[in-house]
Amino acid sequence: MSTKELSKTRKISSWVIVGLLGALFAFSSFSKIAGAEMMAANFEKWGLSGWLTIIGIGELVSAILYLIPRTSSLGVLLLSAHMGGAIVIHMSNGEPFIFPAVLLLLVWVGNYLRNTEMLSSFNK
Repeated sequence: MSTKELSKTRKISSWVIVGLLGALFAFSSFSKIAGAEMMAANFEKWGLSGWLTIIGIGELVSAILYLIPRTSSLGVLLLSAHMGGAIVIHMSNGEPFIFPAVLLLLVWVGNYLRNTEMLSSFNK
């Protein structure tokens, strides 16, 4: 595979991953903002019922920032914090945390494929 083909494949892969994750986070945030019954029940169980709308708005803002190439690095950081919180909540309640962990990994992979310079600061 030539460098040009690899670059095109990487670009398409990144937009597919980023687009699907953006849609997933948008749907999740709208469910929280709207107070969907399942979301409300989970947040009540976790003792976070008063934070449902605020967390949903934060998730939506993070997803929008992640989708925009110029602000994607900030979106990655905010989604990392959001998903880290989700992982901790699931772990502290004895629930499976693999799904939020995989989503977090995909957030980073998608952004890395789109912006390979993302991790360049680690090389210094």
